[in-house]
Amino acid sequence: MPASAPLSAIRALPSWLLGRAAARGRALVAEALAAEGLKMWHHVVLSAVSDLGPVAQAELGRSIQLDPKDLVGVLNDLQDAGLVLREPDPRDRRKNAVSITEEGARLLARCEQVAREANEALLSPLSEAEREQFMGLLIRISGTDG
Repeated sequence: MPASAPLSAIRALPSWLLGRAAARGRALVAEALAAEGLKMWHHVVLSAVSDLGPVAQAELGRSIQLDPKDLVGVLNDLQDAGLVLREPDPRDRRKNAVSITEEGARLLARCEQVAREANEALLSPLSEAEREQFMGLLIRISGTDG
């Protein structure tokens, strides 16, 4: 059996390479968000509340596929920081509706900017044409609509 680099067969797999690229991207974004005082899931929830709000807490959890217990913790953190409000849903007073505050919207705008910059750093080795092609390919193999 010929000698080869450790894990060379694994490192040649597209899934391994995608995982490494994803881990690098997550690390870049997490670092950028941390500089704004936000964690990754907090950013996801705040962004979803901005897009969907006011939104029932259960619907919010389903839309981002976050376990209800984990969502409660993230929402508690965001509410304690004055970034979201949870109030009785006017359509069903038994449920909470979550909405973003003005402070939350300002922080989200800053976080969206630093996340874009982190993704720009991730893709910096690629030309504009390569980025477009790469994004198209990622959408095709990710099973998402884009």
